[in-house]
Amino acid sequence: MKTDAIKKYVFGKPFETNSTVEDIETSDGVPSYVTVSGDSIHITYNMGKNDKVYGMGEAVRGINKRGWIYETYCSDDPMHTETKRSLYGAHPFIIVDGEDVFGLFVDYPDRVTFDIGYTSINVIDITVGAPDYKLYLIEGETPLEIVRKFRQLIGRSYIAPFWSFGFQQSRWSYNTSRDVQSVIDNYRDNGFPIDAVYLDIDYMESFKDFTVSEQNFPDFGEFVKSVKAQNIHLVPIIDAGVKIEDGYDVYEEGRDNDYFCKDENGEDFVAAVWPGKVCFPDFLNPKAAEWFGMKYKTLTDLGIDGFWNDMNEPAIFYSEKGLERAIDKVTSYKGKNIGIYDFFGLKDTVLGVSNSPDDYSSIYHNVNGESVCHDTVHNIYGYNMTKSASDAFKKIEPDKNILMFSRASYIGMHRYGGIWMGDNQSWWSHIKLNLQMLPSLNMCGFMYTGADMVGFGDHCTEELALRWLALGIFNPLMRNHSALGTRNQEFYRFENRDAFRNLLKLRYALIPYLYSEYIKSVENSDLMFKPLSFEYRGDRFAEAVEDQLMVGESIMIAPVYEPNAIGRSVYIPEDMIAVKFRSEDDYSVQSYSKGHWFVEIANDEVVVFIRKNKALPLVKSADCTVNIDYSTLRFIGEIEDEFEYTLCRETGASNGESIISKENYSVSAPDNGTLKFNKI
Repeated sequence: MKTDAIKKYVFGKPFETNSTVEDIETSDGVPSYVTVSGDSIHITYNMGKNDKVYGMGEAVRGINKRGWIYETYCSDDPMHTETKRSLYGAHPFIIVDGEDVFGLFVDYPDRVTFDIGYTSINVIDITVGAPDYKLYLIEGETPLEIVRKFRQLIGRSYIAPFWSFGFQQSRWSYNTSRDVQSVIDNYRDNGFPIDAVYLDIDYMESFKDFTVSEQNFPDFGEFVKSVKAQNIHLVPIIDAGVKIEDGYDVYEEGRDNDYFCKDENGEDFVAAVWPGKVCFPDFLNPKAAEWFGMKYKTLTDLGIDGFWNDMNEPAIFYSEKGLERAIDKVTSYKGKNIGIYDFFGLKDTVLGVSNSPDDYSSIYHNVNGESVCHDTVHNIYGYNMTKSASDAFKKIEPDKNILMFSRASYIGMHRYGGIWMGDNQSWWSHIKLNLQMLPSLNMCGFMYTGADMVGFGDHCTEELALRWLALGIFNPLMRNHSALGTRNQEFYRFENRDAFRNLLKLRYALIPYLYSEYIKSVENSDLMFKPLSFEYRGDRFAEAVEDQLMVGESIMIAPVYEPNAIGRSVYIPEDMIAVKFRSEDDYSVQSYSKGHWFVEIANDEVVVFIRKNKALPLVKSADCTVNIDYSTLRFIGEIEDEFEYTLCRETGASNGESIISKENYSVSAPDNGTLKFNKI
């Protein structure tokens, strides 16, 4: 990598986040087009009228982030409306695309505010919480060049195991092994492919990490073996909070070895989440992180090879002191004639008990023997929880690649696991939000990602489920997940089972392409999901498109995300063919010239647009990833001469990482309507 295109500026005494892997020499004096002022906590840039701004990873609104104010602050908030400023992840990286083309990464592990034309329509004003941070400025000719340089700076992304590209079913309410087996049986009996079922908090004994309820999951190790024989992986949740309970080994070890975060008095900080009162492991203390990471062995020894880390912002229902303050405040209203402002105050008091800034300010970490307030390192807590697990897996299971993804994250965590897009809702707008987060997260290195398909909260409809599935089949992490108390949304529960079955089988036919493009994007520091503006620079219509994506080198997708639609308007940026799939074997092909078109897309259809002189590889679908048969490989496309395609396959694992083999194919113009292809 040419590091002269990346400048590093150091202000004050930054906390080391380990977000980068390249050693960049510190520069003096930022370029003239960027201003640093206000005791070095303000970074400003004057945008041109048509400048676009990309990045921010997990954030609301469109792919172009211009016109809103964002905060990088890991926040436990499931209501992802367009007015929100922060979500579960913190990714302080932007790309400015205009007369100047450059990227800015503000490496600061607490709150950073990005005012991108909100206060002043043509001004980017970045506010850092304290003058102790690193600023990386990355210059290049195009946004894609900026992404590649940035991705090389922050290191290679995590590669998930091949099986995790299969369909995964989750719900908060699978309370027993019988519930889990029933889900598996219903998918299998109805001919739906599936590779994994998730265990939410109810698999544990009293919500205690690294325990399994013997009553609800008797002989858990045997149950894991039983479902493995059915080619199903179980993926349990691990939460950040450790229940305070005498006799519970994880709690007692953490307490006795000072592995928990402290309060201002040096006592273990006590808060509450699912089990009631908990302590939080101090993941910034290397000894504590190693200790907690090795606890995953309790479950890997039973055959578990996938985990999702949750509640690691960290989420806090209440702290002892915060609850006491709130109760005193609420009690003070007793007997009063409560008017509008007092009522608002009462409501804010109750709602403010959870995830209170006062509580975060009361947490302290042990960093190399020094007490560090959580306020200054908030965004790297979840990152280091996931790193602790990833580091442990290489010791526990060095010859196995274990699935790991997290809710909270910061740039740098992408080297250790993926993320899902948090507790979303069964809203039509969240289909579009899923689509728009994909390229933004790729820009920040997060390649194994996806939303809770069909929505975690609220009640889905069959139409919404089908439309979301039509996008979900392209997400690397393809998980149907829903909350306790919502409508059951396992796909076999819906009336039109054939449509759901056909689309799920189409996903499995597409896996060789999706996995190959994922691997190539990781290895080349590229985007698997590209905005059209990255691929068709200078095309003003392509640059305005916010609801279509290029997926890998061959295809474009344009999902439907509105109810009662018979199709949608699509901008075709070059001559393409549209393949309208009703199933993997039932499809029609239509040619489109460059321009604006209305494309009819029924609820039970998926349309894939294939670029001219490119081809889409497909295989015959299977009931699970292990049974995908590459000998059934075929290509769909419009080839005038010859097209070369590299297919990537997982052939093993070493030191916790996938071993990938590559097969090169030459695809040429058809004889009798069928493309010819040969392995090179």
